[in-house]
Amino acid sequence: MTGTTSPTIGWIGTGRMGFALATRLLDAGYDVAAYNRTRTKAEPLAAKGATIVDKPVDLANRDVVFIMVSAPKDLEEVTIGKGGLLTASRAAPRIIVDSSTVSSETSALIRRLADDRGSQFLASPVSGNPAVIASGKLTVAVSGPRETFDEVEPILSALGRGVTWVGEGEVARLVKIAHNVFLGVVTQALAEITVLAERGGVSREAFLEFLNDSVMGSTFTRYKTPAFVNLDFTPTFTMPLLSKDFDLGLAAAHELAVPMPIAAATAQIVASAMGAGYLSEDFGVLLLEQARRAGVTLTSENAVVLSGLEVATNG
Repeated sequence: MTGTTSPTIGWIGTGRMGFALATRLLDAGYDVAAYNRTRTKAEPLAAKGATIVDKPVDLANRDVVFIMVSAPKDLEEVTIGKGGLLTASRAAPRIIVDSSTVSSETSALIRRLADDRGSQFLASPVSGNPAVIASGKLTVAVSGPRETFDEVEPILSALGRGVTWVGEGEVARLVKIAHNVFLGVVTQALAEITVLAERGGVSREAFLEFLNDSVMGSTFTRYKTPAFVNLDFTPTFTMPLLSKDFDLGLAAAHELAVPMPIAAATAQIVASAMGAGYLSEDFGVLLLEQARRAGVTLTSENAVVLSGLEVATNG
């Protein structure tokens, strides 16, 4: 991948996140071919200029192939299963960039198998959702050979605003898990103080407006404010997915002998919310579970509240 020729891109997995990210690469002018297990979910990319293929192995001759699937078994299926990316008799991608959220053990396995085929492998989990992607605020943690990262950094930079090489091997997986544990802990804390303020007679809109303008406000608290104010929990990241990441984070904490009492307590609250039936909604429903535990009945405030992403999306 030298000179002025743009590398060819393969993309495996065009769910909500994968579709949005592949679209950014198409908009940046890259030649993209895409595969998804349910072909109809990938086909709209054809209208944006992508080639749609029938099997992951059809992408084996691409320079760089991105993978974004849901679980370790899915990663194994699209790489070494029947018709998998690494099953071609001759061709193999120059570089594989895996953005799935999987364990370090699964990542290391696929890295070894990719190396056997002469492919460089980067673990590249991302932080964001389709709205964040559209606003250009996605962040990416990458681990693997530094020289390989340097080669693909311009492509990764087309996906969002922050691309960070965090080390060799599988350490990017730990970075992503640590990030998601923090995400859950912060959301639970935000739910607790918001319910406290409401119980004391302060509207959620007023309290969160104050918070967001203070030094404690953040891109995340602003982004979650519309959901908290208007009780719109259209899913971006569900409770079962958050629970899975807490399990992975606490397992890593046990292995590395790092006490995480706040994370452990939050994991139990997440489990309680799932037991109360919150399985398909956005993880922001931690607010409703906190209100239930406090004996507070919440109703939508039906307010026009900005998320903080609108200017970047529309401007």
